[in-house]
Amino acid sequence: MLEDRPQVTRPYATPGDPLPDRRRKHTAELLAACAGGLIPWTVMLGMTLPSSRHVYEWRLTWVGFDVLLIAALACTAFLAWRRSRSVILYAHATAVLLICDTWFDISLDAGTKDIWLSGGLALLAELPLAAFLIHRAHSLIASLPWSPTHTSVGDTAGSETDPHPDKAPGHQRLRTRGY
Repeated sequence: MLEDRPQVTRPYATPGDPLPDRRRKHTAELLAACAGGLIPWTVMLGMTLPSSRHVYEWRLTWVGFDVLLIAALACTAFLAWRRSRSVILYAHATAVLLICDTWFDISLDAGTKDIWLSGGLALLAELPLAAFLIHRAHSLIASLPWSPTHTSVGDTAGSETDPHPDKAPGHQRLRTRGY
């Protein structure tokens, strides 16, 4: 009975393989459902949340977020130094954290004299660094060796980001250049 089931033994997708297309479709459906589900939740929060609230763990919240940001920056720097492809993911995550930090700093300092410091840091440090990380990560993605199995521009179904072992002997861990 088990012999009748198709066995997926190859680590790489091939053209016409339905598995990557099905996964991509299900992922897109899940993300669209999550986005749609957040709309009524956001409207409800906008109508019911108080405009101000006393927070008991303000220091823990912000120090914890900054520790997370430090860890993300350090991991991104380490992976860039090691020339690892994983730096692409960490650079994007770090950029998102920088953008979130900017949003919360500015929105929470609105109406106070600290808005100038928050705005200055956002314009001179956080947002330029986030843009730089996103730009560098996208330039690395563009330089990756993609297989010619793409069916259309921007379509990555069946693409291979790692070389086949027989095509690149001795390259167990392929590194990127130029980060």
